[in-house]
Amino acid sequence: MPARTAEATWSGSLQEGNGSIKLGSGAYDGPFSFSSRFESGTGTNPEEMIGGALAGCFTMQLSANLSRAGFTVNRVHTTATVHLEKGESGFSISRIDLVNESSVQGVDEAAFKENVEKAKGCIISRALAGVNEIRVDAKLV
Repeated sequence: MPARTAEATWSGSLQEGNGSIKLGSGAYDGPFSFSSRFESGTGTNPEEMIGGALAGCFTMQLSANLSRAGFTVNRVHTTATVHLEKGESGFSISRIDLVNESSVQGVDEAAFKENVEKAKGCIISRALAGVNEIRVDAKLV
């Protein structure tokens, strides 16, 4: 398996500085700042990247599980919301909510939910084991 790379550069102090994040594949190369991370400024942030990684991993895993179980997958769509909160020991990701809508031929609700539960253990989810809670709201459409 290939190793994946990403890089980040930061210049200046935390609040006045700025940085850039670049994915090794070249698929993304853009700015981030204090305001894009802790407020509503433009640019990305590490938490958004984590949300994208988890949504992508869960979506692929659910599709794989359903296909292996013999169902025809039309579409699997997942949105991740990463909750960054300040606690006594500083900022941390307190929770990640995944909202999923899937269109799958021939699957009933019970089989769908079983495959959703299995997909919650995707590679990125296991890497994020330190997150207090990862919630999934999955709907068969």
